[in-house]
Amino acid sequence: MGRPSFVQGTLFLSIAIASVAPWGYAQRAESTPPEAYKRTYAQNYKDMVLATCLTNAYQSSLDAGKDIGSSVSALRDWTYYDLEQHPAAVQSLIKRYLARNYFNPLAEAEIKDVRFDFLKCLDLYHGEELDSLAKALVFDPDQTSQRANAKRKE
Repeated sequence: MGRPSFVQGTLFLSIAIASVAPWGYAQRAESTPPEAYKRTYAQNYKDMVLATCLTNAYQSSLDAGKDIGSSVSALRDWTYYDLEQHPAAVQSLIKRYLARNYFNPLAEAEIKDVRFDFLKCLDLYHGEELDSLAKALVFDPDQTSQRANAKRKE
């Protein structure tokens, strides 16, 4: 598979513009647009692949939360951060992002009561607030668990 043709590229761009347009023009006054338009095409592509992977992984599962929660527990083993401040700070940040209103009338016409919670979580993940929180709560942020363990073995 080589590079897409001009026609394929133009078609993709047209679809992308058409799918983004409702966010900017046909939204309720109190709704907030997703922040993906501010990110690079490469980052949005990676986010799209992550979303597709999660959709495929959990398409027949009612236990997605359990599996994702187990992954959170595993990631704790590879992260060094302020355990006292983390829970309240993170829950507050998550609560604010999930409370956002990403209403899209075109999507609502197809899927009733769609909330775009995953998109909100991606916006949180890429947001400055999480960057600031990580800087405040993560000890030695450029370190890796692998390097730290190698130093201990020396």
